[in-house]
Amino acid sequence: MLLPQILGAVVAFLVACHAEEHCTGIPGIPGTPGTNGLPGRDGRDGMKGDPGSQGPPSGMMGPPGRDGLPGLTGPKGDQGEKGERGEPGQQGNKDSFLLTRTMNNSDLFLALEGKITRVGEKMFATNGKEVDFAAVLDVCERAGGSVAAPMNEEENNAILSIVKQFNRYAYLGIKESPIPGEFSYMDETPLNYTKWHPREPNGKGAEKCVEMYTDGGWNDKKCNYYRLTICEF
Repeated sequence: MLLPQILGAVVAFLVACHAEEHCTGIPGIPGTPGTNGLPGRDGRDGMKGDPGSQGPPSGMMGPPGRDGLPGLTGPKGDQGEKGERGEPGQQGNKDSFLLTRTMNNSDLFLALEGKITRVGEKMFATNGKEVDFAAVLDVCERAGGSVAAPMNEEENNAILSIVKQFNRYAYLGIKESPIPGEFSYMDETPLNYTKWHPREPNGKGAEKCVEMYTDGGWNDKKCNYYRLTICEF
């Protein structure tokens, strides 16, 4: 019995709304939002895409890095074959021979400050040192020469140039013979040239060596004084 009543009410409402131009209903209260559904499954991989366009060119090459530390020395290699013999060189002069020989014996080097004077076939050299006559004789002989002994005016002037440069008296390769007042070269050859200072020699057997003054004159002297070393070659 209830259903016919409801249907009648609905029909009556529809007829009433139809009789008027329009009917406006009352908005209802919004419902509550529903809960999120479960996440869907992963889909299948899609098709491979086309290759992209070429990127810009790479940058310029940077500067080279610093050198690394040197490595260890490698093992020595085998000795190479002997080369052909070279052409003979030019013959060296006496000056070069002297320098080579004396430089190989540094304690006998006489070319100190390059003071080598050449006269004819002789060369005079000094190491600039002052020692007694026995030491001068030893140094000159060990260097392959002898104590400077002038045999003419030109050689005397050459020795004098060294004496003046160092401003020191120098021993000469001249000695007194067994006869007091008579002098000879070290090999006992008689003197063929002299340059005695006025009133010299006057040692009368007490001064057996000879020195050169800074004016080029000679003087007999005791052999234990220190004088400049000058050798001849």
